[in-house]
Amino acid sequence: MEHFSKNSVDDKVLTLNDILEARSRIRNICINTNLIYSYEFSKESGNEVYIKPENLQITGAFKLRGALNKISKLSDDKKQKGLIASSAGNHAQGIAYAANKLGIKATIVMPETTPLIKVQATENYGAKVVLKGKVYDDAYEEARKLERENGYTFVHPFDDLDVMAGQGTIALEIIEELKDVDAILVPIGGGGLISGIAVAAKALNPEIKIIGVQADGANPMKRSFDLGKLVFAETIDTIADGAAVKNPGEQTFKVIKEYVDEIITVSDQELMEAVYILLEKHKLVAEATGVMSLAALNKLNFKGKKIVSIISGGNIDIVTMSALLNHGLLSRGRILCFSVKLKDTPGQLLEIAKILSDMKANVIKLDHNQFKAIDRLKHVVLEVTVETNGHDHIEKIIKALNEQGYNVEKIY
Repeated sequence: MEHFSKNSVDDKVLTLNDILEARSRIRNICINTNLIYSYEFSKESGNEVYIKPENLQITGAFKLRGALNKISKLSDDKKQKGLIASSAGNHAQGIAYAANKLGIKATIVMPETTPLIKVQATENYGAKVVLKGKVYDDAYEEARKLERENGYTFVHPFDDLDVMAGQGTIALEIIEELKDVDAILVPIGGGGLISGIAVAAKALNPEIKIIGVQADGANPMKRSFDLGKLVFAETIDTIADGAAVKNPGEQTFKVIKEYVDEIITVSDQELMEAVYILLEKHKLVAEATGVMSLAALNKLNFKGKKIVSIISGGNIDIVTMSALLNHGLLSRGRILCFSVKLKDTPGQLLEIAKILSDMKANVIKLDHNQFKAIDRLKHVVLEVTVETNGHDHIEKIIKALNEQGYNVEKIY
């Protein structure tokens, strides 16, 4: 079941001038994250791919841009009363950092599922954190309640023209550095990032394609875009916690309908693989939401174009990163775990080791266990985990073992 929005949208529209003014407000704090050419992603996608590494922005995400622009424009009275915001993490840190810089009290409501690293970082920037609910929308409702009770000014993470204008400064930097860019790929949660970028880019060059990316399990903006009317998601299921938004923005949807060319979706598996490749090839750490634009590169219906993929954030805890990398290793064929049944006689283990050595498979773990064999008086089960160089390499290893009479059972 889908819910349709009935609220009115502000008549004021976002303009290039708004974004240019935003840049003048934030440029002394936010850094210009210079483009990085990616040989690996270019080779895989058939396009000339450049990375816009907003994971290297202050606070580790693009969100600082919009937060700083919005807060800078508030009246002294509103600044005095304090700020309230809801966020899955990166907006929280942007608000906390900006408020701290400007000497303003800030309270942030975050979902209870928010990674600890984001909670701690927000508190370290001086904000008070309140944990409420399972998803962003629960935190949003609590923040609105606190706004009414305390007279705070609510700073929306995406559905606000000043926030959108701040995010749009990214497009100004991209076009200044790569004037002949053909397309910009942008992650979408609520739509604030892509809205600002689309307005700026299309104003400077209407031929630039603006392509949004959502997760398969969190795609209400994609469905809204396809239907031509705003719809909400009943449930969210994705590892991209920063884009886990049930209710996309009304202001942002208005902009997206007019300026965005296409929205595509990516799977959690594709996100995990993109996190792995980005770290291995570029030594850059990104969260799952952050690599949505990279995960979408192989789904583009054109080749030979100059593409900029925005890496929206890099705030990820070590435990989550470890899990994502393990999945990435499997999906890229960099790990093989298998078992074989051996005769319980001397030299059998040496034979297996020799085959793996000849195939240049590096052994990571080995378990030689007699008790796993049903006929354990005659046989033992050997479980081996090896480092491999891709799926072709795995097939060659299994073939080599089979040719020597070993029946290989692939575990993962």
